[in-house]
Amino acid sequence: MAERTPRRSTRARLDQPVSPRTVPRPHYDPEAFGRTSERIARFLGTSRFLVYLTLFCALWILWNFAVPPKLQFDSYANKFTLLTLILSLQASYAAPLILLAQNRQADRDRVALEEDRGQNQRLQADVEYLTRELAALRLSLGETATRDFLRDQLRELTEEVVARTSEGVYDQQARLQREDREKRAERKRRRTEKEPSPPPQKLSEPFDGEADTA
Repeated sequence: MAERTPRRSTRARLDQPVSPRTVPRPHYDPEAFGRTSERIARFLGTSRFLVYLTLFCALWILWNFAVPPKLQFDSYANKFTLLTLILSLQASYAAPLILLAQNRQADRDRVALEEDRGQNQRLQADVEYLTRELAALRLSLGETATRDFLRDQLRELTEEVVARTSEGVYDQQARLQREDREKRAERKRRRTEKEPSPPPQKLSEPFDGEADTA
């Protein structure tokens, strides 16, 4: 007898995870779809779209009124059912497109707000740092001479130098005069020392002074 080959069990094993069953979904670029929806929503919010929509509805109604019944595709007897369906379809698509554009704008605003908040925090930190630096500079420059103080000090120093200079000239003149007097006295003394002294008079000789008087 031929050996029977074991059949493979079609049941999933308990020691292996079951692969999830995924439904195939269409793939698209969210960024490109978002940009397109923003363009459409931006166009829907313009006056040009209102003019185009008004002209379209007017032409639709006039055509179905003016042309013969054989050429009418949406007669007034049917209450313009096709036009109502088109406008409802346009409104049903316009609302999600506008919401999608608003959500994207809200995301951009949130990102811009976060960037502004971060920039404001950095600016606040810079301002606080500069404030502390200025306070430190003021404290360090508290004892530094100002322009007015230096001007006053220079003026006082100039006056003092002028006063001392004038006093020095006066003292020098007085010293020169004193030296001149001393020199004249020394010359007079030397001249008197060089002149011979007169001989002494004898007792038998008459006194010159008496003879002159006699």
